[in-house]
Amino acid sequence: MLSGEKILVTGPAGQIAFPLVRTLAADNEVWGIARFGDAEKRAKVEALGVTTRRCDLAAGDFTEVPDDFTYVVHLAASQEPGLDYDEALRQNAEATGLLLAHCRRAKAALVMSTHSVYEPHPDPLHVYVETDPLGDVHSSMSPPYSVSKIAQEAVARTCARQFDLPVVIARMNASYGDNGGLPTYHLDAIMADQPVITRWDPCPYSIIHEDDINSQVAALLQSAAVPALVVNFAGDEAVSVQEWCAYFEELTGRRAQVDVVETSGTLRGSIASNQRRLAITGPCEVTWREGLQRAYEARYGERAADVERTR
Repeated sequence: MLSGEKILVTGPAGQIAFPLVRTLAADNEVWGIARFGDAEKRAKVEALGVTTRRCDLAAGDFTEVPDDFTYVVHLAASQEPGLDYDEALRQNAEATGLLLAHCRRAKAALVMSTHSVYEPHPDPLHVYVETDPLGDVHSSMSPPYSVSKIAQEAVARTCARQFDLPVVIARMNASYGDNGGLPTYHLDAIMADQPVITRWDPCPYSIIHEDDINSQVAALLQSAAVPALVVNFAGDEAVSVQEWCAYFEELTGRRAQVDVVETSGTLRGSIASNQRRLAITGPCEVTWREGLQRAYEARYGERAADVERTR
């Protein structure tokens, strides 16, 4: 774990970032920057002991942000609907370059990318390795997202070489935990008697629990290099939407309605090779069943206890 460092985290109120800054703030001086449109979320971050500054990364105005951080963890991302590719490139790619230029004196930077940079493969059980082809995943939720994240990776790689700044590009698969994430949001849908929408049957992911993310960030930062190192940030177990929804049925006593809505040209499956990450961080500690049960108990407390008593 990191200790005694001065760490900058972008987007600190986010689903992945909030549990991470809570962990890092215990033994480090942590700063968090974002646009902070929600004052309540900013207050929650500050309550962790994090120093916050309002900053629009894409504008490149770092007037109130120091440049003496030892580590940078860049988690902020724009995933907006619509077809504004120029804005997506500005928010995800250009902003990364401006941030890394400002923090060029750091020991290392982690730039969070996404599994969505991979070119879709027709086999849903294909295991993606870091050297697989990149391409547009044709996301219906945010069409420009994958293209802008590929551009972000290119900018981060350039910055590593230009500034001699060690960089690790972590391609997040599917994070989850008490604070949210795809499987957790599916749990919320089931608890609200809403259908779970997915794109294929089976639709597998290599999900990774927030505890494993938090514990592995230090090793990933220490693996940062020039040229930049690319690594899949994913769990050690492949599990499908259909499998975890069936498990939620066991936990909750509720029926899970899983609707498959196919999207042409998109990822059918999202299994990531964990071999490169394993060599850096070692194995994950939270199994998917354990992690999902913990998320259920954390989010639904008494209702979870009631189901357990009736078994």
